[in-house]
Amino acid sequence: MVTASRPARARTSRILGTAVVAALPVAFIAVFFVYPVGSILWRGMVPDGRFDPSPLTRVLTDPELRRVAWFTLWQAAASTLVTLVVALPGAYVLSHYRFRGRSLIRAAVTIPLILPTVVVGVAFLALAGPDGALGVDLKGSIWLILFAHVFYNYAVVVRTVGGLWGHLDPRMEQAARVLGACRVRACRQVTLPLLRPAIGAAASIVFLFSFTSFGVILLLGGPRRATLEVEIYRQTAQLLNLPLAAALAIVQLVGVFVILTVYARHQERRTVELNLRPSVEVERIPSTRGEKRLVFANVVFMAALLFVPLAVLVERSLRTAGGLGFDYYRALGNGASNTVLAVAPTEALRNSLSFAAITAVLALVIGGLAASLVGYGRSRATQWFDSLLMLPLGTSAVTVGFGFLISLDRGVLDLRSEPIIIPLAHTLVALPFVIRVMVPMIRSIDPRLREAAATLGAGPVRVWREIDLPIVARAGLVGAGFAAAVSLGEFGATTFIVRPNVTTLPVAIFRLLSRPGAMNFGMAMAMSVVLMVVTAVVMLFVERFRAGDIGSF
Repeated sequence: MVTASRPARARTSRILGTAVVAALPVAFIAVFFVYPVGSILWRGMVPDGRFDPSPLTRVLTDPELRRVAWFTLWQAAASTLVTLVVALPGAYVLSHYRFRGRSLIRAAVTIPLILPTVVVGVAFLALAGPDGALGVDLKGSIWLILFAHVFYNYAVVVRTVGGLWGHLDPRMEQAARVLGACRVRACRQVTLPLLRPAIGAAASIVFLFSFTSFGVILLLGGPRRATLEVEIYRQTAQLLNLPLAAALAIVQLVGVFVILTVYARHQERRTVELNLRPSVEVERIPSTRGEKRLVFANVVFMAALLFVPLAVLVERSLRTAGGLGFDYYRALGNGASNTVLAVAPTEALRNSLSFAAITAVLALVIGGLAASLVGYGRSRATQWFDSLLMLPLGTSAVTVGFGFLISLDRGVLDLRSEPIIIPLAHTLVALPFVIRVMVPMIRSIDPRLREAAATLGAGPVRVWREIDLPIVARAGLVGAGFAAAVSLGEFGATTFIVRPNVTTLPVAIFRLLSRPGAMNFGMAMAMSVVLMVVTAVVMLFVERFRAGDIGSF
C-alpha cells in the first residue's frame, strides 16, 4: 500500500511543481497580453457596449484607409523581394568563401538588425532626408523606405539562408554540372529547391518586420506614406478615435495571423531531409579571377549598404555651424531648456537605462521559469504552452502599446500613470527572445550528468544547483542582455504609454525630430549616436557570454 502510493505522490508533486513554475508566466501573458489584445477586439467590435461593426466596415470601405492597408501590404512585399535579391549573393559569399576578415564582416552585418528602429530612421534622414549627405531629399518616397528596410533586414537573409547554404553538399550541384547543366540551371534545379525552407523562413521574417514597421515609416514616410501601424498611432494619439484604431488593430492582427499561418504551412510542405555537410567541406578560398571579383564586389556592397548610413549619422551629429565639433553632445547635457523635451536628455538616458535594467530582470525571471518548463518538458501541453509564450512575437509593438493604453486603466491594473508600465510592455516584447535563447541550452544538457550526480547521492535541488544552474546561467545572462537591448530601442509600444515627464531615448529622439530647427535636428542625431553606442555595448556583453551558437541569430 505504501509503495503504491509513492508513485501517486511523486506524480502529484510533479504536477504541483509544474503548476507553480507555470503560474507566473501564464499570469503575466494573461494580464499583459491576452487581456489587452482582447480589449482591442472588444473595443473594435463593441465600442459602446453593444455590437457595432461600423468601425470595421469603415476600415474596409473608406478609400483612404483601404489605401493605407494596401500600402502596408505592397511595401512589405516589395521590401521582402528587394531584400532577398540584394542579400542572397551576400549569403552565398559568406557561406562559401574563406577570406581575411570574413568573421568580422559576418558579425558586422548583424549590427543593423539590433539597432533601434529610431536610429535606423534617423540615419537615413541624415543620408537622404532634407539637407541629407546625398543632396537629394527622398523623405516620403518609397525608395528611402525600401532602402531602410533592406538595411535593417539584410542580416535576416544572410544569417538564415547562409546558415543552411553553407552546409549543403556541393557534390549535388557538381553532379548536375557533370551531366551537362550550366551553372544557372544547376542552381535553379538543384540548389534553390533545397534552400526553399530557409528562403521561405527568411522571407516570412522580413515580410513580418516590414508589415509591422513603425519607426522607419513614421520617420521616413512623411504624411503621404502611412502603414497600419502609423495609422493606429495617428487615430489614437492625434485624433483620439479609439474605436477606429481598434478596428485597424484587428485588421493588422488578422494580417499577422495569416502571415504566420502561411509560413507554417509553407515550412511543412517544403521541409525535406538534407544531407548536410560540415562547413569546412563547403567553404573554399577564392582562387579564380571571377571568384575574387565576386567576393570583392559583395564586400564593397556590404560596406556601402551597412556602414555608410551609420557613418553619415555620426558625421551629422558632429557637424555644426562652426565646423565639426561636439556642440550637440554638450547640448544634451545642458538640460531641456532649449529643446522641446519635457525632461533633460540625460534624464531620458537614465530612464532608458533604468527601464532596460528592470526589463532584463523581469524577462529573466519570467522567461527563465517559462524556459525551464518548456526545456525540461516534452508533453503536448508543454508545446501548447510554448506556442502561447511566442504569441507576443507575432504581435506588433504598436498593438501591444495600444492594448495597454485602453485596458490598464482601472482598479489594481490602473497603471497608465505609473512608470512601471513601460518596462512591463518592454518585457512582453522581449520575453520570446529570452525563452528562445534559454530553451536550447536547457535541452543541450546531457541527462546522464544528472543521473550520475543522483547516483552519487545528490538530491534534486543539489543536482539542479551543481549541474544545470552553471550552464543555464550563461544563457540567462545572454537572454537578459537581449531583453535590455530590446528595451533600449523599443519605440512602438512606448509611444502609447510614455508620459511627458518620463520619457525614453527613442521617444525623445522622435520629439526632437518633430520640431524644426538645426539645434533640435543636431541633438536628435547626437542622441541617436548615443543610443546606438549604448545598444552596441549591450550586444557586446551578449556576445561575451554567448556559448557557441546560443543566442546567435
